Amino acid sequence: MEYGLLKAVHLGAVALTLTLFVLRGIWMARGSPRLKARWVRIVPHLNDTVLLGSGVTLAILLRQYPLVHSWLTAKFFALIVYIVLGSIALKHGTTRGQRIAAWLAALLVFAYLLAVARAHSPLPFLPGSGG
Repeated sequence: MEYGLLKAVHLGAVALTLTLFVLRGIWMARGSPRLKARWVRIVPHLNDTVLLGSGVTLAILLRQYPLVHSWLTAKFFALIVYIVLGSIALKHGTTRGQRIAAWLAALLVFAYLLAVARAHSPLPFLPGSGG
């Protein structure tokens, strides 16, 4: 697949992931039965598979790898934190307050992931850290 198309697929999957996570978080906070809809349990996982696959393919294509390039290492570990927090927020949190706190924390981690990707730096908020 051509780089430009692959990057567009990846960025589209990022946008859809964020949109679906925000929507599911709102539904979770409101106790909406929509969260149990079949498509809500399937589509985010399919999209996240496309997101991860396109991200790995981009890394291979660009020859930039986690544990070799610091910004990808930061993204890799932040992604794990995001997945854990998202799981607590949408499935495994024991109280509504705990789930909302995990959801908000996951959104902050997602913002960090976006900033790292844009700056190509594990410290994207520092002046001169990339961009």
